[in-house]
Amino acid sequence: MSNEFYNQGLEKAKQKDYAGAIAEFNLALQQTPDFPEAYFQRGLAYYDSGAILQAVSDYTEVIKLNPESVEAYYSRALARVALKNLPGALEDVERAIRFNSHYAAAYSLRGMVRRKQGYIHDAIANFKQAAELYLQQKDAENCRLCLERIKQLQPPAKPAVTPANSPAIKITSPKEYFRQLLDKAEKGDTKEAIADLNWVLKADPQDAQAYCCRGVVNCKMGKYQEAIADFNQALKLNFVDAIVYRNRGKARCLLGDYQGAIADFNQALQTEPQDALVYVARGNAYRAMSNYLGAIKDYSQAIQINPEDAQAYYNRGIAHTHLEDMQQAIENYQKAASIFLEKEDWDNYKLVLDSLNKIQKSLPETKQQKYNLLRQRLLRLVGGQWEIAQRLIQQKKDNYPQMPEEWYLQKVITELERDRGV
Repeated sequence: MSNEFYNQGLEKAKQKDYAGAIAEFNLALQQTPDFPEAYFQRGLAYYDSGAILQAVSDYTEVIKLNPESVEAYYSRALARVALKNLPGALEDVERAIRFNSHYAAAYSLRGMVRRKQGYIHDAIANFKQAAELYLQQKDAENCRLCLERIKQLQPPAKPAVTPANSPAIKITSPKEYFRQLLDKAEKGDTKEAIADLNWVLKADPQDAQAYCCRGVVNCKMGKYQEAIADFNQALKLNFVDAIVYRNRGKARCLLGDYQGAIADFNQALQTEPQDALVYVARGNAYRAMSNYLGAIKDYSQAIQINPEDAQAYYNRGIAHTHLEDMQQAIENYQKAASIFLEKEDWDNYKLVLDSLNKIQKSLPETKQQKYNLLRQRLLRLVGGQWEIAQRLIQQKKDNYPQMPEEWYLQKVITELERDRGV
């Protein structure tokens, strides 16, 4: 009888009839006082109806009956945040994480609590962990929400202030001077860098290094023909360096001269055979020519040289996509996203997430096959009674809204197998 009241309570809660749901859960608990699920669902109904203290009381009862209930700790933490009991909320969410270290929502909640307590660095670290877990769960939307929270917490970059009477660059050597000019261009001040280089070349038209440097800056500005002219001049003046061939190759590639670009990259590799950037650049040229296997070979070589080259993983993922090897593409995208996340390169991180999302949308049959397999597995666990499975899935949907359908199935399967010692 208690199960009947309990199920009626679930149905009323689903219809947002919280008062009716609470009444049904009351009847279920009268029949079975030690019914943790009824306490938990009544707590959710109390919370949704605004009766936060009663919700906390019910979650506490669940914890008494099941001291390892991750959902109860997480839900009580949410309720305590609403009551402004931040120490209590932090204690609860940390217990939830202790029992389930892959609980993305718990890390996100802990980030919110730490932010409210004023511990910004700790909050960012928790949002990063949540984003990483959401990425593994292929939940792009919640991952993006965490990224937005991180961006909101990060302080705006302070512009460098140069005293009016001080020189913009302190020259210690020609090499250092050009390095500082390139740093200036990298920070976005390309016009001033070009002006400085023009002044250098006016003073000494035979300065090959200045031509090379100006070519690099012109590339950053999208002036590829001017860049190639500068690199040509540097080579005429016998400035033979891998950086010249590498950057001239990039400019040629962007102008559509892929064969010329590959020739330049080959020259660069003769000088610097361990330059991962050249392998990535040559891989891009091969990819543009639809030579995807050649591109993958170069990206793999770049990764062998530098296992943390996120761009190489990302580009290799693109090449696998063109070959319709979606599993390999997904693995490469996920690796690239993890590295971009660690480096806090949010623009590239979001770019990779978008690529992952496109793959997921392009594979409806694969997702359907996975869903069907999980559904059959769950049916076996509930003795073929899909009504029971539906109730269990709905409980998870109530507790964890906006998760993928496969996630709910897997969550129910995992808990059933754990309870049965499978």
